Amino acid sequence: MSTQRPSDGPAGAPGGGGAPRTLAEDLRGRGDDELALLLRARPDLTTPVPVDLTQLATRATTRASVARVLERLDRFTLQVVDAAVVLPDGFPYEALHDLVGDDVPQLADAVEALRVRALLWGPVSSLRVVRTVRDLAGAAPAGLGPPLAVALGATGPARLQEVLADLGLPPTADAVGAIAALTGLFGDRKAVAALLDQAPPAALEVLDKLVWGPPTGSVRGADRPVRADEANSPVEWLLARCLLVPAGPQTVVLPRELALVLRGGRVHRTLEPTPPEIATTPRDPQAVDAAGAGAGFTAVRQVEKLLELWSTGGPPVLRAGGLGVRDLKRVAVALDVPESEAAVWLELAYAAGLVAGDGEADEQWLPTPAYDVWRARPVAERWATLAGVWLETTRVPGLVGTRDEKDRPVNALGPGIDRTAAPEVRHALLGRLTQLPPGTSAPAADLLADLAWHRPVRTARLRSELADRTLVEAELLGLTGRGAVTTAGRALLTGDLNAAAVALAPLLPVPLDHVLLQADLTAVAPGPLVVELAQELHMAADVESTGGATVYRFSEPSIRRALDSGRTAADLHRLFATHSRTPVPQPLTYLVDDIARRHGRLRVGAASAYLRCDDESVLSELLADRRAAGLRMRRLAPTVLAAEGAPDAVLSALRSLGYAPMAESATGDVVVTRPDARRTPPRSLPPRVTGEPPAPSAGLISAAVSTIRAGDRAAASRPRGAGDGEAPAELPRTSAAETLLALQSALAERRPVWIGYVTREGRATQRVIVPLGLEGGYVTAQEQTAGELHTYPLHRITGVEAAEPAD
Repeated sequence: MSTQRPSDGPAGAPGGGGAPRTLAEDLRGRGDDELALLLRARPDLTTPVPVDLTQLATRATTRASVARVLERLDRFTLQVVDAAVVLPDGFPYEALHDLVGDDVPQLADAVEALRVRALLWGPVSSLRVVRTVRDLAGAAPAGLGPPLAVALGATGPARLQEVLADLGLPPTADAVGAIAALTGLFGDRKAVAALLDQAPPAALEVLDKLVWGPPTGSVRGADRPVRADEANSPVEWLLARCLLVPAGPQTVVLPRELALVLRGGRVHRTLEPTPPEIATTPRDPQAVDAAGAGAGFTAVRQVEKLLELWSTGGPPVLRAGGLGVRDLKRVAVALDVPESEAAVWLELAYAAGLVAGDGEADEQWLPTPAYDVWRARPVAERWATLAGVWLETTRVPGLVGTRDEKDRPVNALGPGIDRTAAPEVRHALLGRLTQLPPGTSAPAADLLADLAWHRPVRTARLRSELADRTLVEAELLGLTGRGAVTTAGRALLTGDLNAAAVALAPLLPVPLDHVLLQADLTAVAPGPLVVELAQELHMAADVESTGGATVYRFSEPSIRRALDSGRTAADLHRLFATHSRTPVPQPLTYLVDDIARRHGRLRVGAASAYLRCDDESVLSELLADRRAAGLRMRRLAPTVLAAEGAPDAVLSALRSLGYAPMAESATGDVVVTRPDARRTPPRSLPPRVTGEPPAPSAGLISAAVSTIRAGDRAAASRPRGAGDGEAPAELPRTSAAETLLALQSALAERRPVWIGYVTREGRATQRVIVPLGLEGGYVTAQEQTAGELHTYPLHRITGVEAAEPAD
């Protein structure tokens, strides 16, 4: 047998004394680099930073922390955990090797990974499993029943002596000796084999059903004592010899020692030391990039089309939050996509902060001011923003349309759609694809199997609701093309949005600055238009169809919309003449001139509403028009009419009658309707639901190790020495800008500073800190006098002054 032992761990507590007796002692024997590895592998241990190694050991054994780190282990490492849990504490590495079975070189790496994460501790000659790991493994790790000593714990001494006699073993003085004798017998493979040679075939079939788990079975009268010569059934034959042990009136269990012998001395039937093979299909990398670029361009256009649709007024926000089912169907029809895809574009726009509720009493979904900034950027940068948001958001569009745990429908843009593991799964699946050669695709089933090997605990919960949709959404967004990760997608997965945009830009269609005007009052855009021209056309025309080319249709309402936004007839004629590769058709020229001639002759203001027109005949015509009777107009002056109704309602009614009125303010000025008027107030990005602490930076880990070491040396506080410098007699007050600048400088140079700080109780204090991070209105720093990490709100810092560094 060849066993590659891992490197030995700490020899014991500092100062000698043999193997460590506790996890805290084991941690004290580790170097700073090893502690840094532990904190990097288990970032939750740094929130907050433990004050010493005893607290670190305590926190590392809490149920929540251990469960979190077990979720991040691969399948083979979990198999090693199962084997370690079966062994009693203080087992040598060779015993673990024998239980795992097969001479797999990955075993040493798995043991080292468990020791780094403080799930396994002690030297390789005396390894111990953290007790919480045993608790989480449950009563039947790897399908094994309880040890014989536990299973026989409630059995009386007389019954134990009967079993010894039936097995041909000498009697013992007490129950402890009897259990020890039975344990020794069942641990001897030859003795067990000889015993099973006498078993009836039906009894062996019973054992075969229980040996690989579950280890329990049901039978009537299981707790009735049975002697060997009285057994009338296969189960009674096994019960009489303790090959099965009663676990209740109707339950029997297979003891762990016997199960291990029947399994051939190994814990698992099949080992999985390596991830499953992935079948790959090579594709042309250029074709992959082209397909991804096409999908990415479509994604940007769909989001833009959606938000332009809502720019004049979006659907209502449900009382519980989210978008109604009918409104989702309308979006899907408008975008000409399935509802599942429409949900992707909606959630993407929401996660990117491009759409939000307007906050009014009758709340509506509207584009945010950030949408106008996003729309003005190049297409490649817009795509990189959307794709980057999708990678990191915890919102899962694939859940839209399903039902939650209370059997309520899950609505788009609503609550209950966040999954904290979503970013991790997206990175894992696409990251696995990036490990393949460029242009290589793989079946979704193989990728999911690979993910299930690397994260078996998490994937079991996420397969149906997230993993299956991740690859579909990646293809929709253009991170993948024809199943392979694109060049832009590879750059995006490294976190470099600029590089992703640069990689995508040459593959996108070149924006055009011209259209083809047709005699039927349409304009054909043979490709994507530059942003300025697209905005002008959206204002003066309506999109009739999309595809390889976009068809715009001019109509009286669309021309009037452009005039309402402040454009003049001359502006529109200039727009058409400048950007049309075909002569401007006369019907379009006549349409613009006719509407412009009538536009604004009639003015509407607020009285409740009044109408003003220099041409008295127009007002007389309105008064005589029966279709306008609902406005209840009356003449106040030769050129002024009063109407009952709000100005917006009067404007809408007059336009439906064929007039071209304009709104005016109380001062008589024309009210120009801007195309971006329907926007929410400035909104921040929706909160990201986090279930995992962020990965600590290298600087924070280094500071945490120093803090823990300082606390472990019982240096919770020490007198200020000359190296710290004396506290200023009166720390000068600094402005907010000066405070921020001084802390940024100290952070860059990693030097200590004095700060004046007001506590929550209002007490003014002075402290020496070394800034480690500055973000979101807070400074994270190590307090030099106590060696502890603290977070200080900037608004509580009254002044900053340089301090001499400690020796």
